[in-house]
Amino acid sequence: MQKNQPRSDCPINFALEIFGDKWTLLIVRDIVYAGKRTHGEFLKSDERIATNILADRLARLECQGIITKAADPKDKRREIFSLTEEGLALIPLLLDLQSWSNVFGPAYIGRSATLEAALKKDREKVISDITDSVRHGGFMFANAEWFPPRKAQ
Repeated sequence: MQKNQPRSDCPINFALEIFGDKWTLLIVRDIVYAGKRTHGEFLKSDERIATNILADRLARLECQGIITKAADPKDKRREIFSLTEEGLALIPLLLDLQSWSNVFGPAYIGRSATLEAALKKDREKVISDITDSVRHGGFMFANAEWFPPRKAQ
């Protein structure tokens, strides 16, 4: 897949040409927040992306240098997707989108008051901690301090 010629030289346009669809940032979110790494894991997301759209978005993200893919060491038939340094640099954007939704979104949106408090206290440390974790195969939801396990109802 080749990089398309941009419609303009506007930096916002550039970003929207990469992330301005319904699915692309959700794939990045799934890697960062839930530790998803395989095609099958992405398909299990609540938003229910179609297989062909997922394959297209994964190829687009790889072409743009946001993710890389490698053969799964446990099963060479399966591919593992990871964020590149460019992809990891999107973590602050994801956190800002989450914070914006916490303020302006409907009440049913899942919120983490402890993560929001940590971001207000030391945003750079939180971003650094998340980035280091994801860089080494971890993910945000694994941090019980920010996302305590939900109590059975």
